[in-house]
Amino acid sequence: MLSNPFFDDRADAGEKLAAAVENELGKLNLTAQNAVKPIVYALPRGGLPVAVPVARRLGCALDVVVAKKITRPDNLELAIGAATADGHVLWQNQKQPSLRWQKSALQQAENSAQSLLADLASGRPNVSAAGALAILVDDGIATGMTVAVAAQALQSQQPAALWICSPVAPHDLMRFLAQIGDKSIILETPHPFYSVSRFYAQFPQVETAEALGCLQGQIEWRS
Repeated sequence: MLSNPFFDDRADAGEKLAAAVENELGKLNLTAQNAVKPIVYALPRGGLPVAVPVARRLGCALDVVVAKKITRPDNLELAIGAATADGHVLWQNQKQPSLRWQKSALQQAENSAQSLLADLASGRPNVSAAGALAILVDDGIATGMTVAVAAQALQSQQPAALWICSPVAPHDLMRFLAQIGDKSIILETPHPFYSVSRFYAQFPQVETAEALGCLQGQIEWRS
């Protein structure tokens, strides 16, 4: 953790990100005739408390794309790929797995993603990104694997545009993020990076109940 972190917590980061996203939307000069509806998609669980202020500021739906890292059994922090609950898979080296442990790791990631999606199902508006401005939000981007496979899943729905938005990501990833979306809104791009948590004063684990509450709370600002 930095002695002077960029953000107090995820809510603080979300408010700052919401202002930046709203500012970028304002530059589009959208009229009633050419307006494209925004939909905010969070990467749960940690991305949801950040996404809430963004969706509230825009007055739009908040949904999720659930993606999980595919990891080596000897290093559970190292992402060698990522998979979404709906079957999109991305490998670090772009090659299909050939070893038994790789296939097992993929199955574990998919099972974990599907389980979390089921836990959050009751709070989801379950809206399609087709023709919409899909705004993909996470609390921080480290390797880019989960956000990339989530972007792939959203792109398959043919949105009008896809924005990748996060409070913090490594400077070295900016070119990559520009390739997977139409716009990247990243508030801080520190180098060296190390981990997302060091840029927050408070960065507790987000439990499933809190994540579900984030989704259910949108009834208030959309009513």
